[in-house]
Amino acid sequence: MGKILAGILGVVAVVLVGIAIVKNGNQSTDNYCRILEASEENGYIADHVKGSADAPVVIVEYADFQCPGCASVNPLVNSAVEKLDGKVAVVYRNFLLSYHKNGTAAASAAEAAGLQGYWKPFADLLFANQSEWEYATPSERTILFNEYFMKASDGNGDLDKFLSDISSENISKKINNDMSMAKAVNLQGTPAFYIDGQVIDWSIASSVEVNGKTVSWDSGRLTADQFAQLFRDIADAKLGE
Repeated sequence: MGKILAGILGVVAVVLVGIAIVKNGNQSTDNYCRILEASEENGYIADHVKGSADAPVVIVEYADFQCPGCASVNPLVNSAVEKLDGKVAVVYRNFLLSYHKNGTAAASAAEAAGLQGYWKPFADLLFANQSEWEYATPSERTILFNEYFMKASDGNGDLDKFLSDISSENISKKINNDMSMAKAVNLQGTPAFYIDGQVIDWSIASSVEVNGKTVSWDSGRLTADQFAQLFRDIADAKLGE
């Protein structure tokens, strides 16, 4: 009887562990596909959103400010979001590549600019001027980031606060939270885009399944118009249009 009871309890334990794993997996997938609000886990810094946070279609991007491919695709993303006029929101999350010497500093500076409401213009300046700061020394990097911040804020930003916030615990939490979500799905590189947990591998001819529909593209060398059309096709499938 004791052995039978122990066996039953063992089965129950396995089932409970399985349920916990599924629950955690669903939570991870849910977080992966929606815009995250500020919380303790992300240092009380909400997701950065290109486009309207109320857009019916959410695409998640993981990128590193020192990644050349991320810099190249950034204007395409901006253009696509603008052309889709409220239909698509692109959530930006940090995925730092260990071999980029200034990637962490750049991400921290962007988050610090974001605390004053200047995340997007600062992020755009980082990508557009990547060749200026990617191999800069810490002192050179600081001078450049200060210049970008004042330009992004039209001279209205608090530079002392910006410099102080860069090394804050909350910004470290935000970046680490972004990284943990990326690692949970075994992200391998940047830039990476996702819709409903599926990779939009725009670097090659590929496809995704959205709302029961297949959205495919024939080439990895997409122009700005083709990139916008890809996002439009995904949005239309998502919305059943």
